[in-house]
Amino acid sequence: MTIKYTEDHEWLKIEGNVAIVGITVHAQDALGDVVFVDLPSVGTTFAQKETAGVVESVKAAADVYMPVSGEVIEVNEALRDDPSLANTDPLGAGWFFKVKLSDASQLDALMDEIRYATFSANA
Repeated sequence: MTIKYTEDHEWLKIEGNVAIVGITVHAQDALGDVVFVDLPSVGTTFAQKETAGVVESVKAAADVYMPVSGEVIEVNEALRDDPSLANTDPLGAGWFFKVKLSDASQLDALMDEIRYATFSANA
């Protein structure tokens, strides 16, 4: 299993040709208490970097960008019911959606954990 990160503070856990997508610890720290998430519809296809959802907190609202091109095949209904999962377990139960990759080569441009740690420390 491979984990990648974007400059927009999303993480992707790669399992074959499917990526599980969520926001990073850095993102949820910056947002504060998450109170609402707008998740994409299953079956919707997005290009890389298109807005796929929105996360709202007590402090701000932020877009969630599609880190790779593909089709949304599942959304986290538990997160819709309990948005605080994005704060309490952002890298686990707080995942946002699963996407079937349409161009796996896009993963090559994303950051690994070490590069992301350096990037987010300077963000």
